Amino acid sequence: MAEPGIHFLDAHGPEGVRLYAIGDVHGRLDLLAAMHQRIRAEIEQDAPADWRVIHLGDYVDRGPDSKGVIDFLIEARERDPRHLMLAGNHDIGFLDFLKTPDPEGLFIRFGGIQTAQSYGVAINEGTSVWFGKAEAAVRKGHQALVEAVPQSHIDFLRSLPYSVTLGDFFFCHAGIRPGIPLDRQNPQDLIWIREVFHNYTGLYPKIVVHGHTPVPEAEVMANRVNVDTLAWHSGMLSALVVDGSDKRILTMTIKEA
Repeated sequence: MAEPGIHFLDAHGPEGVRLYAIGDVHGRLDLLAAMHQRIRAEIEQDAPADWRVIHLGDYVDRGPDSKGVIDFLIEARERDPRHLMLAGNHDIGFLDFLKTPDPEGLFIRFGGIQTAQSYGVAINEGTSVWFGKAEAAVRKGHQALVEAVPQSHIDFLRSLPYSVTLGDFFFCHAGIRPGIPLDRQNPQDLIWIREVFHNYTGLYPKIVVHGHTPVPEAEVMANRVNVDTLAWHSGMLSALVVDGSDKRILTMTIKEA
């Protein structure tokens, strides 16, 4: 028998625990640091009994400082384990590239050039597969990147879970497959799914809080909340804040210099 669904308006966070769920960062350390500063100020001012800050994945690629973002998140988690980080498809794509340099893979095609640059490594994106040059250029860049990426960053990326449940909310990077119990979701769906999830109008057992698919402003639906506001390009990082039955969207805006 299927679990009864819950509507966003009726959803509650865990008793006494304020939640912050931050959307896709994509190398924008400036926005991430500013969001953390804002959250820290709120927590100090409001003094909730407890709190969690959930990061919904995609820390790397496209933006200017993927290395700095990972350093920041590692330090935040070591300082206080109530900072939770989930895996995004770009984070897994980074690991995949470090293992196997694919010139046609996610990393090279969708922002990994900028990630490599943040580690001081140049990968020539102007070469073309059809002229047989891209593979050699990517192999060369791959070797330099393997040497440049600290083991602590690889360990961090490998440690990332695909989802977490808190109160009436289920947090993941991309979404879930309708009709599949939350504890049986395919990890690939949790970091990649789009249309079948977005188009589903029924209620889920939990409100799904996700990123992955950029929207101009945070999207609050009856069954899900999307907080990916294309931070790397728009200069706006968004988060869902849940405190008991109270829910709100928090945004941080900085235009890239």
